[in-house]
Amino acid sequence: MMNPPDVLLVDDDAEVRHAYGQTLELDGLAVSPAGSPAAALAQLSRAFEGAVVSDVRMPGMDGFAFLEAVRRLDPDIPVILVTGHGDVPMALRALRAGAWDFVEKPADPVLLVETVRRALEQRRLVLENRALREQVSRDDDLADDVWAKRLIGRSEPMQRLRRTFAVLADTRTDVLIFGETGTGKEMAARALHDFGRRRAGRFVAVNCAAIPENMIESELFGHEAGAFTGARERRIGKIEHAHKGTLFLDEIESMPLAAQTRLLRALQERSIERLGSNVEIQVDIRVLAATKVDLLALSGHGKFREDLLYRLNTVTVRLPPLRDRREDIPALFRHFLTVLAERDGVSAASPDAGTLAGLMGRPWPGNVRELRNAAERHLLGLEDAEEAVPPPVAAPSLEAMVDIAERQAIAQVLARHGGRVGQCAKALGISRKTLYLKMRKHGLERDAVED
Repeated sequence: MMNPPDVLLVDDDAEVRHAYGQTLELDGLAVSPAGSPAAALAQLSRAFEGAVVSDVRMPGMDGFAFLEAVRRLDPDIPVILVTGHGDVPMALRALRAGAWDFVEKPADPVLLVETVRRALEQRRLVLENRALREQVSRDDDLADDVWAKRLIGRSEPMQRLRRTFAVLADTRTDVLIFGETGTGKEMAARALHDFGRRRAGRFVAVNCAAIPENMIESELFGHEAGAFTGARERRIGKIEHAHKGTLFLDEIESMPLAAQTRLLRALQERSIERLGSNVEIQVDIRVLAATKVDLLALSGHGKFREDLLYRLNTVTVRLPPLRDRREDIPALFRHFLTVLAERDGVSAASPDAGTLAGLMGRPWPGNVRELRNAAERHLLGLEDAEEAVPPPVAAPSLEAMVDIAERQAIAQVLARHGGRVGQCAKALGISRKTLYLKMRKHGLERDAVED
């Protein structure tokens, strides 16, 4: 009995089918060629485990009609459409019609293989999640276990969190995720996406604090060629890229006010305009935003739009800090040891009771992320070396001394200029954005004022 194909290749041109099929097979993929959409549809079912690569221009049923037929059969089957070189409108039409991705003719072999590999991984995840959900429908007791693999812990706060997420996953509601540094905000957002109705779409993560202020609008909304100096070609922004999927805005509090204004309109209208264009583009997205600060307080200081806050926080989910669920620490620590040991190809000894008791007594300001780092040190056998140096005689590290000097310098300049951020940034020879980040790092932002 033949193994099921990894790729169903659809093209009415036999030479093209042979060339693309050979490219994919040389990379170890099993290919089933089809000379027409009708022949391809006969091979498809909801149990199909692979991806589809199809030409667009074919006699009879073209690629778009074929895509529609596949989506009626199973909207989660990834369909990659092959479009004409430079035919950008057709490519965008393909994405809006539900294509998983597109490849331009003549298809670059490396790009074709890479795109198919990503589609196969997506299909694998979809089928795994589908199997889990079908099992949940047969056995309600398994529902908590499904979420428990992603949101680990038996404490009451984590049980409440899993119940909340199970309700939110299949809704269209935008969600604001609040949590201290290291509590796992992106992990939680990914779980909402992976277990929700948009799981077949993209999960597009944007770290608002990591994008330079002068680039964030281009990153979010995209731009047309010539929209500004250096914009040599059209760029699809993160919002448009997340069409039919989930947009995750991490550290949303760091987004500049100008970008907040455009984002608010995009969320209200579910449409965008690329920089340098007057054409509105409709987008079907779910927005998950994350923050570690009180956005209402921030809006009271004029640093965050209040109307955007109320748009984002239809539902606010608070992730509990590790100190509020200490009973979860042993399970989390063992989980991290297992994951890290598998990553490194080593064995991990189970921690003894004394080690676990010591872990449960620590404050964990860095939360789950800090605990994971502790697990990695434990796996490497380095935690004893750290604890062997008594705290009173431990000299500060070079990094700590640099941080102390930097904080003092910034504090002095802030005092000299009355906390005016623009003047301070100029005096220090850094950008306003960089100064804000450093102020936040050192806890100096409360006394700052705009100028």
